[in-house]
Amino acid sequence: MKITREDVLRIAELANLELTPEEIELYRGQLDEILNYVGKLQQLDVSNVEPMAQVLFPAAGDAHLELRDDTLRPCNVADAMLSQAPDAAKPFFRVPKVIEK
Repeated sequence: MKITREDVLRIAELANLELTPEEIELYRGQLDEILNYVGKLQQLDVSNVEPMAQVLFPAAGDAHLELRDDTLRPCNVADAMLSQAPDAAKPFFRVPKVIEK
């Protein structure tokens, strides 16, 4: 699939990015390479591949030693984080408006 300069400009517009002409050409090439690679992956026969619910496998005979136990722990960092913000209104960070359209 060929990514055009206009495709990159449209993506940059949606992401609210200002790109230099050099960046436009660099990203055009990179996006084109990514999509070509995905196209190659789509050619693979995965009809005999069992769907996975998890990407980690337990070691032989062990029950998920790679995973930590899900334990509930308090997370009291909000006050410390908000105290470092230049303009906070508890419990939120206040930021400048960035949506112009």
